[in-house]
This record gives sequence, structure tokens and C-alpha cells, in this order.
Amino acid sequence: MIPSELISTELKLLLLILIANGAPIVAASLCGAWGARPLDGGRVLADGYRCLGDSKTWRGVVLAPLITELVALCLMVPAGVGVLVGIGAMLGDLLSSFIKRRLGLVSSSMALGLDQIPEALLPLLLVAYTLNLSWATIAWTVVAFVALELVLSPVFFRLGIRDRPY
Repeated sequence: MIPSELISTELKLLLLILIANGAPIVAASLCGAWGARPLDGGRVLADGYRCLGDSKTWRGVVLAPLITELVALCLMVPAGVGVLVGIGAMLGDLLSSFIKRRLGLVSSSMALGLDQIPEALLPLLLVAYTLNLSWATIAWTVVAFVALELVLSPVFFRLGIRDRPY
């Protein structure tokens, strides 16, 4: 195992963003129906589409910041940073889901870039001042997250953790 102090802040942030975004998916597998109520309560907006969809649940938005906080502590990152990364990732996920519904895309459908960029960019912006992140670091981390998400999603699908390969 690599000691936490030998891992760069950028890699720790990337790991935290991956954890935050993966936590709801893993929680769905482990928790079953617990907390699976949709955040939007099934509401349909004037455009005829759901606000967010069934896959955006209370379970995910509650557990992602908590799990990310625990992992942050293990990485010797301040707990508050972990919580902010988890909240930011969930806000990014909700934003992309809201936009996808407005575009008429089906819940859990793939929208390259829209599915990944807000989920990485928002958490980084939330912790940028605290961690003194440069724009180059933010850009690199977003690009790395998009690449890893595209590689890891099919793997998680084959392992039975995800419902879809994207």
C-alpha cells in the first residue's frame, strides 16, 4: 500500500471525485430499496419530462458526501474537503440529469461530456480556493476523470455493479 503522503493532492482529488460519483452506484447494489425514493418525487415539468428521473435518489445524495468524507480522512485530506467533493459531485450529477431531461434524453442514457464534466468540475470549483488549485490542475483533473469514467464504467458493468456499460 502506498502511504497517503506520497500521493499528490491532485491524485487524491481525482480519487475522491471517483468515489463520490461511484458511491450512489455501489450503494444501489448494496442497499437495495433503502433510500431509493427519487429526489424529484416523480414530478413532471411543463415540458412533459421528469425533473430528474428515478435514478437520482435520496440514498445517493446522502451517502456520496458521507462516504467521500470517510475516504478523505483515510487519505489525510480534511473531512470538509471530502464532504464538499461529495456534494459537488452530486450537484454536478443532478445538473447533468436535469439538462438531459430538458433535452428529452431517457434517464440513465449516455451523454458524453455532459455526464462527466459537471460531476468533476463542480467539486473542484468548490475546493479550489481551499486547496489553492490552479486552472491547469482543475482542467487536468476533469480530463482525467472523464477518461477514467469511460474506462471504468464498462468494467463495473461486467462486474455487475452498474446496470449499463456507460
